[in-house]
Amino acid sequence: MESAWIHRVRSFNRTVTERVGALNDRFLGLDRPVGEARLLWEIGPGGAEIRDLRIRLSLDSAYLSRLLRSLQRQRLVEIVEHSHDRRVRRAMLTDAGRTECAELDRRSTDLAHRLLEPLSDKQRAKVVAAMEQVERLLTASMVTVAVTNPGAADARWCVLQYFEELGSRFDGGFDPTRSLSADDHELTPPSGLFLVAHLRETPVACGALKLHADAPAELKRMWVAPSARGLGVGARLLRELEQQAHSAGVRVLRLETNRALKEAIELYRTSGYREVAPFNAEPYAHHWFEKRLA
Repeated sequence: MESAWIHRVRSFNRTVTERVGALNDRFLGLDRPVGEARLLWEIGPGGAEIRDLRIRLSLDSAYLSRLLRSLQRQRLVEIVEHSHDRRVRRAMLTDAGRTECAELDRRSTDLAHRLLEPLSDKQRAKVVAAMEQVERLLTASMVTVAVTNPGAADARWCVLQYFEELGSRFDGGFDPTRSLSADDHELTPPSGLFLVAHLRETPVACGALKLHADAPAELKRMWVAPSARGLGVGARLLRELEQQAHSAGVRVLRLETNRALKEAIELYRTSGYREVAPFNAEPYAHHWFEKRLA
């Protein structure tokens, strides 16, 4: 990776933390650091389950517990156990916590005004657009991709969402029993593999490989959740599947797809796949693609 890129990222981080006041233990002029302030805002007027807070903020459980204990000592937060499951705990703002949260909102708005006020309208539009782009890219960088048992809960959830979307987009719906097989045993090493992508521990995409000893491998089950589209997750999954295939000795990858999946077709074409004559009898396919791996 380019060392100049690393330098620019570190410089950006220093500028942002200085400008938003994250270096001060009195964030936004209140008597608490940025971690506690952000946690109060995330709990919000309706409260939040502690597990959800940990996932949403990517916090270590021990550190989150320390933050919550500090806010409890300040009488800003209380912890409530679920009536039927004591393992499920919810953080709730007290009256004082709701007052503090409202003040945080007001001061956060004031900070945004101060950041933009010295700039011209043209500069403001540029910095806001740049912030949106950076936020999307940073979110994309938080996505993790891993080989997963196709029988695992997250893998099954992804496949179910995939089937439901095909059913809503295909003319005449989609019946997986009519489609060519991609069963669990076919997507488990050494016969194949199944990838699941997660964002903040939530499954957002999947993709699979069917491997054949002396024939091209097949790409299957390529799906990205609507909430994760636009983050480049599909292209990343495709690259990872190609790398896995190459490591398994595959030289040619094939796939078939339906004409309704225009985004997928565009992804395959821009990723170097060329359209070829039909090589199987998939009843839902209109396009067949192939790519030779370098």
